[in-house]
Amino acid sequence: MILRTVAAILLTLAGICAAAAQDESRLVLLTHDSFAMTESVLEAFERHSGVSVQILRSGDAGQMVNQAILSKNNPLGDLLYGVDNTFLSRALEAGIFAPYESAELAYVDEAFIPDDSFRVTPVDFGDVCLNYDIAYFEERELQLPASLSDLTKEEYRGLLVAENPATSSPGLAFLLATIAQFGVDGEHTYLDYWQDLAANDLLVVDGWTDAYYGEFKVTGRDTGSRPMVVSYASSPPAEVYFSEDPDAGAITGAIVGDNMCFRQVEYVGILAGAANETAARQFIDFMLSPAFQEELPLNMFVFPVREDAMLPEVFAEYALIPENPAVVDPADIEANREDWIQAWMEVMLR
Repeated sequence: MILRTVAAILLTLAGICAAAAQDESRLVLLTHDSFAMTESVLEAFERHSGVSVQILRSGDAGQMVNQAILSKNNPLGDLLYGVDNTFLSRALEAGIFAPYESAELAYVDEAFIPDDSFRVTPVDFGDVCLNYDIAYFEERELQLPASLSDLTKEEYRGLLVAENPATSSPGLAFLLATIAQFGVDGEHTYLDYWQDLAANDLLVVDGWTDAYYGEFKVTGRDTGSRPMVVSYASSPPAEVYFSEDPDAGAITGAIVGDNMCFRQVEYVGILAGAANETAARQFIDFMLSPAFQEELPLNMFVFPVREDAMLPEVFAEYALIPENPAVVDPADIEANREDWIQAWMEVMLR
């Protein structure tokens, strides 16, 4: 009797889940914990489409992709947003996406489109760069480093704090920038470069919060002593935006020299087997619309990929976009990420 009752309950639950899966008035967006969007913008999509949007946050980008892969035969949602170029190959090789070519891509720079399969659609980008304390450099009449190699010079001894690439997304991005610049083979590889940084009194901490709000001289309260930190090109406008006195201007800047930053591009894709693929396509078009794109900077502090999207005033004035960011092929990242990190740990944390 008990077994029959349990079986009946399971069948009932399965029926409820199946019914929910077929509910064409609902769209489930699987995303990372950092997703944020103006409520009125999402409500506008819901009113126009007649579809309610459920946001399912699933940890960081790596955790989210892993969950999507593990559940690919019974997808957790209709769309996945937030996979970036450091995890893209893993997602594509797992075959979790259904192709869709949005007409709105006509307004997006082709450089952001990874290939012609259209399994994912670019939505935004951000650059991991060195940030610096403007006052510190001005008071000492110290020139900013013009290359990654400059950071190993005596005048920059003890000035930089960076994040561990094994535990931090910007830390990994900065590691990739050094790999792009110095390579993994030859007389002076990325590992040699990191040893040079260590000899120049580099400080490495676990995460961005520890670095930016703990050790960075500007924002580290009484404890910060380092006038350079690995952060984002969007950090200076964020500092102005959240300042008690925005009219005072920027107190931090971003260094965007050639090959000194690593660009992270975030994508959205329809999950193969999605219950509501029609609405998923509509939402991708919506994510590329000016209404959504122009809300990205002040919600997630990233840049829109749509070329005609207007930046908010604080971004237009204080944000710098690198002309030549460092580039590492996503397939190379996927194939070598763990080995590169392990090699870095053996050199830097031994």
